[in-house]
Amino acid sequence: MKPTKNLGMLLLGIWLIVTGLIPLLDLSFSGLGTLMAVLAIAAGVLISLGR
Repeated sequence: MKPTKNLGMLLLGIWLIVTGLIPLLDLSFSGLGTLMAVLAIAAGVLISLGR
């Protein structure tokens, strides 16, 4: 399996993995919602720009 060269898709993949792990491992800290929102916005912008 080759890693993607598209940074937006890579960030989206990371976001999906972390989103799945949060309830599974019962992860929580004060900035988790903000971190996930920033990661989602960054992935969306990069995918929209085609990077």
